[in-house]
Amino acid sequence: MASNYTDQDLEILISTTNRNTLDFLIPMFPFGHFSDFSILIINQTSNDKILVSDFPSVRIINSFEKGLSKSRNSAIQNANKKIGLFADDDVIYTKGFDKQIIDAFNALDAAVITFNHQRLGLDHPQNAITTPYFHDFKTIWDVCSIEIAVKTEEIRNAKIGFNEQFGLGSYFETAEELLFMRSVLQHKIKASYFPAVIVSHALLSSGEEQGSDKLVFARAALSYHLYKQLAYFWLPKYLFFLYRHQLMSKNEILKKMKAGFSGIKKYVELNKAAHK
Repeated sequence: MASNYTDQDLEILISTTNRNTLDFLIPMFPFGHFSDFSILIINQTSNDKILVSDFPSVRIINSFEKGLSKSRNSAIQNANKKIGLFADDDVIYTKGFDKQIIDAFNALDAAVITFNHQRLGLDHPQNAITTPYFHDFKTIWDVCSIEIAVKTEEIRNAKIGFNEQFGLGSYFETAEELLFMRSVLQHKIKASYFPAVIVSHALLSSGEEQGSDKLVFARAALSYHLYKQLAYFWLPKYLFFLYRHQLMSKNEILKKMKAGFSGIKKYVELNKAAHK
């Protein structure tokens, strides 16, 4: 059954840190003023970095917690529009992005819709698929959080949130959007992809990052979260992948193996403590 959402039903849920001015919003909306949109900002901060808004359309929550997933969860709980769009503080929206989001929610029978984004400096979108589809447990691996829009009430009612052990600023700095989308599908909630490019983001030089100790640590923990003991078999295969793609050298293998085992150990320790 077709829905009847309007642009008044959309709220942009921005996660940021240590802001004391709204100036960072200006480049995010190059085609107009940010106050033309409903915005909720979760500003994770310390006592001397308080953000305030003089615009009725821009709400602020100054939070003294840390971690991107905690920020996203706070945004879900405090959103007051029917549709929430997750956002980082350094993205650039395309003209008409709000209409594309509303049109997609009116056209598709889904409580979560992921859109497309483009890296600055590239001439093609991140996802080459140009037709909508329903997500499954394979397609969600390619989802980026800045592409995700949700029916806020349905997500709240299902008690779906981001895993606060994962994501920037937490123990394991990766995969928070993957785990969110897995939770959506595990709750039997429909999630769709819609090919409109709604946002652009800086081009990341991810090669060095992929082979970093920090990311090996985090991805090994993710593997244990998903596959339990099979993570110990996954880790050497992953390290071989990094070596084969020249993302690490042969003499780094032992060091990276130790980083991966440390990630698994940390994940097990955290979750033993959580279930005591």
